Amino acid sequence: MLEASEEVYSSLRRQFKGDLLRPGEYGYEDARTIWNGMCVRTPGLIARCADVSDVQSAIRSARALRIPTAVRCGGHSLAGFSTCDHGLVIDLSRMRQVTVDPEARRARVAGGCLLGSIDTATQKAGLVFPSGVVSHTGASGLILGGGTGWLTRRFGLSCDNVERFTLVTADSSIVHADSKENQDLYWALRGGGGNFGVVTEFEVRLHPLTAVVLAEGLTPQTDIRGLLECWRDVMAEAPHDLKWNIDLRLAPDTERVPVDLRGRPVASSSLIWTGDPETRGPYLQCALSKCSPDSVSIRNVSFLNLQTMADSAFPHGRRYYTKSGYFTRLSDSTIDCLVEAVATIPSSETQIELAYLGGAAARIAANETAFGDRSAPFIMNLLANWSDASADGANISWIRGLFDKLRPAMKPGVYINFMSGDEQERVPEAYHERWDRMVAVKTQYDPDNFFRLNQNVLPRKVTAGNS
Repeated sequence: MLEASEEVYSSLRRQFKGDLLRPGEYGYEDARTIWNGMCVRTPGLIARCADVSDVQSAIRSARALRIPTAVRCGGHSLAGFSTCDHGLVIDLSRMRQVTVDPEARRARVAGGCLLGSIDTATQKAGLVFPSGVVSHTGASGLILGGGTGWLTRRFGLSCDNVERFTLVTADSSIVHADSKENQDLYWALRGGGGNFGVVTEFEVRLHPLTAVVLAEGLTPQTDIRGLLECWRDVMAEAPHDLKWNIDLRLAPDTERVPVDLRGRPVASSSLIWTGDPETRGPYLQCALSKCSPDSVSIRNVSFLNLQTMADSAFPHGRRYYTKSGYFTRLSDSTIDCLVEAVATIPSSETQIELAYLGGAAARIAANETAFGDRSAPFIMNLLANWSDASADGANISWIRGLFDKLRPAMKPGVYINFMSGDEQERVPEAYHERWDRMVAVKTQYDPDNFFRLNQNVLPRKVTAGNS
């Protein structure tokens, strides 16, 4: 395989305008490192593309030599799909241009952009693109998987706000997809992940917003049940301006946390209000009444500040493992299980993330995009986060054990951006009734499954045994 990487290097080096990095060369070690510290790989070649023609060249060479190929934007793939051993990494990190049209409320976003790249450019015009919550996340992977974040209820998923994709497909063709051109591909790219090609540009819709009201508070273990019951009932009737996330975790040992809660199981509530600040009162008051008074804060924050607040909690190099699912309703027995589980969390950074979708995301019909279930508003992500490899077993087994207990109450479906690398059998579940259409689009645009380092949809003539 290393010989094949050298052949790819030889075929590219004369016409490639970007950087070609091989093991042992300057810059390679930094370039091969990705966000999830569990996924340490040694690519045979990293092709850091300068433009679309570089992407085309890299695909042509890799396909001709049948070398495993990963695509990297921000390197945030939980499953580690943004790298590979001994193969080629198509690295888009030099392609981070953002062009904003303030009057049309549109932007053109290059395929290598981080979320922070987009936020910085759009906020200069007082506009936002609804995306994730960690600014160093790669925008491409997030958008292609769906894209949830603070603004999901107000403006929809990230993929709902893409009007046109430009991508390089497996035969190195440049293809455009929108509501009029290549409509099936446009459908599949909105939630179908990296199965269909390398997206080199997104044309996205923007919305006016520069600041939000942010409220935060901690609920002690004895009151978590009441908080979750309140959350379940309030969010069913809440306006789209309210986003209320709850993380079940161990409270950090910091000055911001009341002494009696430090290191103890808590529910951490984070609420944002995107509407008129004067109308926020009843909704925030209800939520924060379940929190320890000494932990409560309410303040206006800029959107740029909001988008970077979680960055330090999810740094590059830590070890991450997840299991995720949807609930149509949060039953009393499910709440009982969650309350019991928070007392057994194995790492101070591990958390049970709970969010309520609905709102603008639920207004899109289920068959309008490839994205998974929109009818089950409760989404849960069991996210283990730790630093020492010796703790891998304890953290992974805790996530798997809790997931197995909760799964009978879940609705079939999974958000592919919250999937680890050992869940290929759940990929059909992610798309369930849309699966046959996904396979048809994959078969048309990538019949040999060249793009297989992803939550993979197998084309019809490729079987699991020879993929």
